[in-house]
Amino acid sequence: MKEVGVFYHPAFKTLGFLTLRPRLQDFPGALDAVLQRPNVHLCECPRATREMILKVHPWEMVAMVDLEDQCRTAYESAGGVVAGMEALARGELDRVFCFTGTGGHHAGRREFWDSSCFNDVVIALTHVREVSPLRRFAIIDTDADHAGGTLQLLDKDEGVLHLCFCHSDYCSLDRRALEINVFRPQDQAIPGQYLEKVRRHLPLVQDFRPDLLIWYCGFNSHRDDYASLGLVEADYLGVCDLLAALAGELGIPMQVVLGGGSLHQVATATIPGIIQRLAED
Repeated sequence: MKEVGVFYHPAFKTLGFLTLRPRLQDFPGALDAVLQRPNVHLCECPRATREMILKVHPWEMVAMVDLEDQCRTAYESAGGVVAGMEALARGELDRVFCFTGTGGHHAGRREFWDSSCFNDVVIALTHVREVSPLRRFAIIDTDADHAGGTLQLLDKDEGVLHLCFCHSDYCSLDRRALEINVFRPQDQAIPGQYLEKVRRHLPLVQDFRPDLLIWYCGFNSHRDDYASLGLVEADYLGVCDLLAALAGELGIPMQVVLGGGSLHQVATATIPGIIQRLAED
């Protein structure tokens, strides 16, 4: 069995970004069954320190985030991602699921917008490189929106492979950053097509040989949500199966970070299943 950490903070559903709060109305209660497993551990997200954040964002941006009412859980959101990744790097856990109250992948070096306040994943991998031997990271981003902040921050980082399945097409000169357009104008996904696009690009991860696999998982791509790509609940569970199998094949830890999405029924129908899959061999 895999040792799994679930990082959560009760403030996420009361003080988190306004559009993100409703999705967590059933949590942590919706996790009761999966938390009965002896290898699944519920952890409270600590606050990220300013020292960690200032290694990615300048002080003037941090000051602006501090003044923004919608970013009141930004420190706990980033802190949970940092703590989860550090536990994986130290070998204390095999897999991690991180709830968040704010987004992360839109936040660039000096700017933040939409629900993103701090770039949680970049802050975490920056910190983990300082406290562990981990150097190479693969990020699979299935949030429906363009991950502009993460692309900007990691532009010259040769130790990160970033694959984003969203509304645009892009390939960096070194092929370490790819955006794959999975948008369909009729707002309906063909069954199996999305998973096939993800599967088709996974050999890039195998060739890159990362030390850690990160899945930035947004539910805003659900057919009923605000950035619809026509997906349904089974698509998210299918992506989880693909990525968990890939992490197992490579013998590396895996971290899931909750991205965008506003619908509580989608979160309740998928997150416990994702965590259950992470906990299985």
